[in-house]
Amino acid sequence: MTHPSPPRGGEGNALPDRRWLLTALGAASLSACATAVAPSRPSFGPGAALPPILTRADRITRITVCTRPFRATGPRLDVETLGDKRIVHNYGHGGSGWSLSWGSAEIAARRALEGGAKEIAVIGCGAIGLTTALTLQRAGAKVRIYARERMPQTRSFRATGIWSPDSRIADADKMGADFPAQWEAMTRASWATHQTYLGMPGAPVSFTERYILRDAAALNPAPAGQSQEEIRFASFVDRIRDINPRFRDLAPGEHPFPVPRVRAGANMMFNVGELSHLLTADFLREGGTITPMEVHAPADLAALPETVIVNCTGYGARALWKDETLTPVRGQIAWLVPQPEANYAFIYRGVSVLARPDGVVVQQVGASDMFGVGDADETPDRVEAEAALKTVAPLFAAFP
Repeated sequence: MTHPSPPRGGEGNALPDRRWLLTALGAASLSACATAVAPSRPSFGPGAALPPILTRADRITRITVCTRPFRATGPRLDVETLGDKRIVHNYGHGGSGWSLSWGSAEIAARRALEGGAKEIAVIGCGAIGLTTALTLQRAGAKVRIYARERMPQTRSFRATGIWSPDSRIADADKMGADFPAQWEAMTRASWATHQTYLGMPGAPVSFTERYILRDAAALNPAPAGQSQEEIRFASFVDRIRDINPRFRDLAPGEHPFPVPRVRAGANMMFNVGELSHLLTADFLREGGTITPMEVHAPADLAALPETVIVNCTGYGARALWKDETLTPVRGQIAWLVPQPEANYAFIYRGVSVLARPDGVVVQQVGASDMFGVGDADETPDRVEAEAALKTVAPLFAAFP
């Protein structure tokens, strides 16, 4: 049976991209759920299709905060000259850094290699920096990464780790006319490369089942109460319907959630720890070098021996390049003790939950895409974390 595409929704973080969850989650067969449980509402518990997520606050192992770099016109991918250096910019991907990394790297690498440069510097060691460095290296360049932090310390490492290529990627009213086509090219290139990591040891990239849970409160959320001007975030899901799996409504007997409406589908997930380790190891094994360096101002780049430099500093570019077009978008994750038996995710009443190999990720995502916009505070908020857990706890009330 063919199911119609859902209407555009709202959210906007990494799993935490409500728009992506509501419009792009693919239809995946849940026959295993239907056959493993009773035709009424199946229960959580041993042997059930979906084990319960343990949402007690005493299972929180850490709280991390990531500042996403949103640019109204989309990522910066232009070239400028600074003294005798040619600077290629590659930053400002909002909540889509991991998702768009390979496609964005292709554009930056092509521009860096113009003119025949053979030795190239990359500033930054996050998702965008590593994929750009690898792309350049595999095109024949000798590449050195200069960075203050290795991947475990970068903002990229604090990402939720879900395929969300248009999560706060641009303002629909301020992006250029050619940006949608550029986004599509980046997305398709990234999708293709990410597929090559499926099935590898450690599962650096995989697919997981997602559930969108709706009850009366979720269908009619309270206003977000934002004071700043509302941004009309761009949505491009319709451009990649052919590659992104569809999703469907579930009948009551196909899920164990105590809500009247559930939609489900498969979505790609990044095992951020494993993928980060793999990309770093590949870069070093293939001849790359990482040099510790803190860049305080563009003038510091004059000391580098390379004449072509790719700037992959993410939100750090706001201070480094004095780029006031970068808007911070705060996103906090509460990490719960890993549950290897759970391999699914859901979003309910503005809270997203994703069971990852390194922990269960719980994130308050709010009632609209504006949640966290303009907030650069990276101080962990325990109250916010426990409030998110209390919101989803009733879904698993029968389990301690």
